[in-house]
Amino acid sequence: MRDYYRVVSDLSSRDDDLRRLLADDVTITEHPNALVPRGAQRDLAQTLRGFQRGKALLREQTFTVHDVIVDGDRAAARVTWRGVVGASAGPFSAGQELTAHVAAILTIRDGAIVAQETFDCYEPFAP
Repeated sequence: MRDYYRVVSDLSSRDDDLRRLLADDVTITEHPNALVPRGAQRDLAQTLRGFQRGKALLREQTFTVHDVIVDGDRAAARVTWRGVVGASAGPFSAGQELTAHVAAILTIRDGAIVAQETFDCYEPFAP
């Protein structure tokens, strides 16, 4: 799990770096939040496209993993995400800092993530 957050934090990581951590039939469920008000469910292809979109928007980001609890093939993590917007886009300005407090539940099969359910709680966006 820590490898997963290391790869998604690294803006120089490639699709292959993330792909090797995800099962072919992965499902990522993002519950409603300030950025995705209706929530979303993504398959592998959609997840990789989102990975690239996020990297294009940000000039830096970090995931700080605070806690991980493992029970069999499932793990729960408490994580803080911080990102700095690289170029103005939509409601975001270049240099704007974003922070989210995240609870995630992941299911692992044969060393690969087959499911992730994430609950992202964003701090208010500063203009």
